[in-house]
Amino acid sequence: MEAARRAVCVEDPFNPLITTTLQASGILVISHFFHIILKPLGQPGPVAQILAGIVLGPSLLSHISIVKDFFLQASSADYYDIFSSIYNILFMFLIGLETDIPYLRRNLRKASIIAYGGMAVCSIFGLAASFFIIHILKLTANTVALANVIMIILANTASPVVIRLAAELKFSTSDTGRLAICSSLVNEITCVVWLCLIVTFMSWKMFGRAILFSLLALGLVILNRYLAAWCNQRNRNQKYVTNTEMLSILFLVIALSFLTEEYGFNSTIACFFLGLLFPREGKTSRTLLIKLAYSVYNFILPIYFGYIGFQFNITYLNSYRNVIAVVLMIILSMGGKIIGTLATCHYLNVPTIDGIVLSFLLNLKGHAELLVVGVLRKSILKSWWDQNIHNLVVMVVVLNTIISGPAVAYMLRKNGKYFAQKHTSLEFLEPESELRMLACVYGSRHITGKVGLIFALSGSPESPTTAYLTHLVELPKKRRKKKLMYHQLQDGDQFSDEEEYGGNEVVEINEAVDTLTMENKFMIHQSKVVSSFPRMYEDVCDGIEDLRVSIVFLTFHKHQRLDRKLEPGKEGIRVTNQKLLRHAPCSVGIFVDRGQTGFHLPTSESVQNVATLFFGGPDDREALACSKRIASHPHINFSLIRFIQESPSDHKEFVENTSHSNSEVLMEMSNRDMEAEIDRAFLEDFYNRYVASGQVGYEDRYVNDRTQTLEALRGTGERFSLLIVGKGGRGHSPITEGLSDWEECPELGIVGDLLASSEFNINCSVLVIQQHQRSETDLTDD
Repeated sequence: MEAARRAVCVEDPFNPLITTTLQASGILVISHFFHIILKPLGQPGPVAQILAGIVLGPSLLSHISIVKDFFLQASSADYYDIFSSIYNILFMFLIGLETDIPYLRRNLRKASIIAYGGMAVCSIFGLAASFFIIHILKLTANTVALANVIMIILANTASPVVIRLAAELKFSTSDTGRLAICSSLVNEITCVVWLCLIVTFMSWKMFGRAILFSLLALGLVILNRYLAAWCNQRNRNQKYVTNTEMLSILFLVIALSFLTEEYGFNSTIACFFLGLLFPREGKTSRTLLIKLAYSVYNFILPIYFGYIGFQFNITYLNSYRNVIAVVLMIILSMGGKIIGTLATCHYLNVPTIDGIVLSFLLNLKGHAELLVVGVLRKSILKSWWDQNIHNLVVMVVVLNTIISGPAVAYMLRKNGKYFAQKHTSLEFLEPESELRMLACVYGSRHITGKVGLIFALSGSPESPTTAYLTHLVELPKKRRKKKLMYHQLQDGDQFSDEEEYGGNEVVEINEAVDTLTMENKFMIHQSKVVSSFPRMYEDVCDGIEDLRVSIVFLTFHKHQRLDRKLEPGKEGIRVTNQKLLRHAPCSVGIFVDRGQTGFHLPTSESVQNVATLFFGGPDDREALACSKRIASHPHINFSLIRFIQESPSDHKEFVENTSHSNSEVLMEMSNRDMEAEIDRAFLEDFYNRYVASGQVGYEDRYVNDRTQTLEALRGTGERFSLLIVGKGGRGHSPITEGLSDWEECPELGIVGDLLASSEFNINCSVLVIQQHQRSETDLTDD
């Protein structure tokens, strides 16, 4: 890069480097101050950071001559350019790593239509406005290039700003937030491709360079796969790869990006695709995600947004011509995004409120527009470059973000229920819809069964599934911190002692997840919660709300010994399970893992036999809804076993009569009769969809009292590796009356507690499910 060469050759590199460092520190401090003030008002972090840059920049503090001489040195601008380029490389690489590829693949058409709708209208507005702006600013040369600049500036969306804003406002996992992120990525990549095409077709020489850099990027993608596999194998018994190995991979990415920038191209696309195509399994990807995410979100992005605000100069608005140009650009940008996005949302049947939020999100601008101007300035506009164009772009970028960010925050706060967690249970979730689930483990002994359960719930390869795994680690009452200096840490270790919690079990958990990912191409997102048992349920509930999962799977507090008996574990685990059953904002499943004799990972060599026991009630319906996914798994033999008290003739009526209930109008019905009717309708739907087609097995068990129920349950437990049952909510029933006499763990319900009892002596694993019951307030809001 030209800026890098100038910075290296400067006579006194130390002084401008200190200036740059102090400027970054000032932005961090001031942005933290603004964030404290604006966060209670619902304003996101990027707005506070841009305001911090404005305060520190030439509009306010740097307008003072002493501060200006210190912060605005001629040589320090080169350092700003270098750091900005490195920041852009790192967070675009991280964005690629964090991109939800399955969701992007499923919704690429929808996201592209929304992105291109806003782009098309903004491009038309930009083309019309370019003639007016060229005239009002009295520009006479390279008008075609300038028209393209204005069109790109109006059409572009800054994906880093959208991603960070969605994360700050806690709706990045909602349907609207994910769609906005995908649309912003499509938008920005398209605009950068547009820019690269302009540069590429300047001459045959530039066209040849474009082919060369594309091949170099492809070669680095292939090299990264081998490097990641080698690092994973080399650090087999470690939590992470070493810092040296991680920095070596990042060095290759930065080197290729700098080389690309040196010859007049934008490296944004290359960085994004290098991250997008980086292998997701193994320690290398995990290390890059953890360490890059911490650095980028806590230091790099605040400085990045602050530097955008730092370039804002209010004195540019002293001229009425400039004011007219800035206002026109902002109005056209916002108007184009709103018109284009709402039109495409209407075409796609997206709700209007979602379309308005999407339009403001896609109007967010960022540093990419400044990079566009920088590349064109060096390649096309160098003969007539005017600082006014740069100031115009900065004004549009800053003001668009300052307007759109608070607007999105206000709409989300005003219409929060539209973006809240929608699917808090599985009963009404169609099997073709995405299943979002969270599994919690306390140690390595729990991971094998949980990974198998997660994979079983993924259903068929066509079923959209997003799985999260959280490692819950007890925080000791007395935290013992290791008093080590940074240079005393082993290579690859973290400076925070929080990473030490979990011990070597973390390695075994990671190994099990990585093995599943490599062998079955199924991705599990991992996280860790370090908390005391009295507060652990709150952290899990927060995670459920942030991730918007429909069901959470907990670990039973007992574990199987070598003699196949269940031994009680920590009482804190049981208390946490009981609290989550009461407070979790979604359905809850408690997994009783008999790993030696029970359920294992379903594979072609190890086909698992699974059954759902249906007695009736909302929890049993939830268990059967959960079983729909398991029944679709190619390596699972599934059966539905229905326990009934009626005579066998009633089953014939259940199978044959699938629509008669619609011909009658029931004026009065007790709660029990209503539940029975709901059960009947749910079973009919399941029978017609799965049993009639021969996909799953079906059995009726006729029992009249608890003795017959016990015999039926004991015989069932010997035939299957996993039994799924609802926790309760069935009301009074003769076939389960008296089973609670031996109740030991009420959190499992009557039947679940019996199946998990050591005295019952069965070898299968058990999954007990409780359906989330929505409150009256939720129902009223709907």
